[in-house]
Amino acid sequence: MPEPRFFPSPQPVTLGEVAELVGAELPRPVDLYRQISGVAPLDRAGPGDATFFDNTKYLPALAGSHAAACFTRSRHAAQVPAHIAVLVVADPHRALALLSRKLHPEAVKPASVFGAAGVAPGAIIHPTARLEPGVTVDPGAVVGADVEIGSGTCVAANAVIGQNVRVGRDCWIGPGASVTHAMLGNRVIVHGGVRIGQDGFGYVMGPRGHLKVPQLGRVIIQDDVEIGANSTIDRGAGGDTVIGEGTKIDNLVQIAHNVTIGRNCVIVAQVGISGSATLGDFVVIGGQAGVIGHVNVGDGAQIAATSSVKDDVPPGARWGGAPAKPVRAWFREVTLLAKLAAQGEGERPAGKDEGGET
Repeated sequence: MPEPRFFPSPQPVTLGEVAELVGAELPRPVDLYRQISGVAPLDRAGPGDATFFDNTKYLPALAGSHAAACFTRSRHAAQVPAHIAVLVVADPHRALALLSRKLHPEAVKPASVFGAAGVAPGAIIHPTARLEPGVTVDPGAVVGADVEIGSGTCVAANAVIGQNVRVGRDCWIGPGASVTHAMLGNRVIVHGGVRIGQDGFGYVMGPRGHLKVPQLGRVIIQDDVEIGANSTIDRGAGGDTVIGEGTKIDNLVQIAHNVTIGRNCVIVAQVGISGSATLGDFVVIGGQAGVIGHVNVGDGAQIAATSSVKDDVPPGARWGGAPAKPVRAWFREVTLLAKLAAQGEGERPAGKDEGGET
């Protein structure tokens, strides 16, 4: 049985077209008509592939590469073997991504898992729902009453779009995802298993039990947001939960009610953001970090992985640790603890284990 191909073979482009696409300089003579038909890592690239080099750790892989062309910075150009065309750029990884998008545009936005266009048999569309021309709805998907969906959007198999939800144009709602009490902008990508718009976690605790607080807000997701698989975004309690345009959210992220996230933020896997926290624009939060409720994280701040943020973070700051603090203070703390631990090991009596047994 032949192996399946999930993406079609691309139409090759010339080396000259590649250089023009990414704005590359060519520091040595090359055949501008040489065909480039793929992208690959250094150690897997073949004679029709482009690759990139931006870390001297991979010099051995560069020396043995069979790539046709290599994106790199000017300081590394002389290290590229003579048989590989050099394309000097400011950001090699970005240049490779631009070429990959050119060769494989279909991989940028997911498509129907059913492989068809239009409303498929087995999809359930409420008669009051309004779908613009060009909407695709896969089998098993449910679109509720008074929903509006823009052209070019795909609702994948078994996804659920709740009553009164608005979904913009050229979006993708992945398999098994659910979207309720929400308004989505254009070009939003919601991967499989995502839950948007469910109740926020709001209770008044008491000796006779915990009284549920009605969650009456919405989720507002602006243009060009991408939400990774199995992430959850709760609707607001009274106001709205807001995700700013261009923000990218990894898999398994929890965003609680009334959280506001600014534009072009990056939130890595297994992050948890508690209710009413506010993130500015271009904030980056590393994997498994936690942000407690009502905290403000300023524009451009970066939070290290596994950190616990309990205080407001100034704009542009880099914090880490538990509790999180400026990285210099955190590094000093970690270094001191390591020294104290090593000193303690040196003072342990010979022949004794941790329980004091000989």
